[in-house]
Amino acid sequence: MHLSDDIDDFLRYLTAERGYSVHTVRAYRTDLDQLARFAADRGNQASADLSLELMREWLWVATQAGLARATLARRSASARSFTAWLAFSHDDSTDPAARLRSPKPGRTLPRVITHAQMTDLLNLLASRTAGGETLALRDRAIVELLYASALRVSELVGLDLADVDLDRLTVRVTGKGAKERVVPFGVPAQRALVDYLRQARNTLATEAAGTGNAGSPGAVPTVTAAPNATALFLGRQGQRLGVRGVYRLVATLLAAVPGTGPAGPHALRHTAATHLLDGGADLRAVQELLGHVSLGTTQIYTHVSAERLKASYRLAHPRA
Repeated sequence: MHLSDDIDDFLRYLTAERGYSVHTVRAYRTDLDQLARFAADRGNQASADLSLELMREWLWVATQAGLARATLARRSASARSFTAWLAFSHDDSTDPAARLRSPKPGRTLPRVITHAQMTDLLNLLASRTAGGETLALRDRAIVELLYASALRVSELVGLDLADVDLDRLTVRVTGKGAKERVVPFGVPAQRALVDYLRQARNTLATEAAGTGNAGSPGAVPTVTAAPNATALFLGRQGQRLGVRGVYRLVATLLAAVPGTGPAGPHALRHTAATHLLDGGADLRAVQELLGHVSLGTTQIYTHVSAERLKASYRLAHPRA
């Protein structure tokens, strides 16, 4: 069978049977399409033409081109998953990529914002809501919830109104692999969400619906006519707020905060996890909060805490 046809079938399998997200499937598509082009350039058009030597050459060429170790590791993993599926679906005991290896990705410590910096940032957002401006109320609720519940940005933008329980201070999240979990948030995030729902969300929704009626300021909205009426966070036009919109918001806010590393929403997730561990939270509780399958993924935050401790020690101890 033609390689590109098998790739299409594999991606449909990941979507329909494994429940992989659009972003994950897109990453597989990018890697496997690149492999197919590489194979075609060498006269290999069929899936049966894939060999361990061909795929090793594919990774070697990418290495020579200067691709990052993380990219090489991802490509290797994509190829192994694909050929394993080929062997299973075609009832073939031969899996050419089973012994394919690539450099392990280097693990860098994530950017973490200090307690004082987070306090200043949240106070800044609160001050902007003094005039009741719609987007300021929404932005404050977004950042409070991202930090309070350590959400991924994709999880945040996927939230519906029904997912938030303001009485129990919990939010139901759909994470990677379509797995659901319930995570808590604190009273400051609750206040920010209530202010947003009572004073801002209905305005965004009704403006998009063309009614011009923002509703009573004291009521939580129940809009049904606007687009994406169930979405928790809305954009300027009443549509469900997207990942890019949240990224721009957080990146702009963090650009003024001293520190190194990425300045997107994931920095708030890293920060929340680190602050929890700094405060004495159990590692497995943090793992559950973050939705990590492996405890090893969560353990990077213990390294972050240790690095912060070392930095404080070097600054403060007279014999450091």
